[in-house]
Amino acid sequence: MTQLPDPNPKPPDAGRYEIRCTGHLDARWIAWFDGLVVRRDVDGTTVISGHVLDQAALHGLLQRVRDLGLPLVSVNRLDTPPPIDPRKDI
Repeated sequence: MTQLPDPNPKPPDAGRYEIRCTGHLDARWIAWFDGLVVRRDVDGTTVISGHVLDQAALHGLLQRVRDLGLPLVSVNRLDTPPPIDPRKDI
């Protein structure tokens, strides 16, 4: 049986990301990250997480973090793409 191609393929770099910054983001700036979850942790960091469409969108988020003056602690991809099977094309 032939498998039909996905009618809505995700870009290879789309996925869920978590951006952690030092300091707590003021509530008035949360709207800047519309569609993402903004969480203030007890350790004094702010975590911004959610689905990011592609690398350009990720860089846009990082620019917003920079513009707010929040020191960046880490950027993590929460889901990883499936590994590439080198034998698949044989």
